[in-house]
Amino acid sequence: MSSKDPVGATREALAALTAAAARVRHEYGDTLGVRRLTTDVDRIAADLDELGEPKPGHVPGVDRGSLLEVPDDPYDESMWQDAESEGQHAH
Repeated sequence: MSSKDPVGATREALAALTAAAARVRHEYGDTLGVRRLTTDVDRIAADLDELGEPKPGHVPGVDRGSLLEVPDDPYDESMWQDAESEGQHAH
């Protein structure tokens, strides 16, 4: 049973990660690496719990304000000067 919303899908993945981390702890014991892994998993769970609601007015997808408009005007021909010899070596 898979969740379609991103938070639900993340919670499902986190549940699998939590179970995998528990198996690692069982296999390796209480080592520093295992404690750090467990702390990281716990931190992810806490961060997920603190998400709250999306920003008001947030529309998932491309932020149109961050896009750069490229005009259809022709480029300055001088920009292509010497372009034919680019990468070629004289013999």
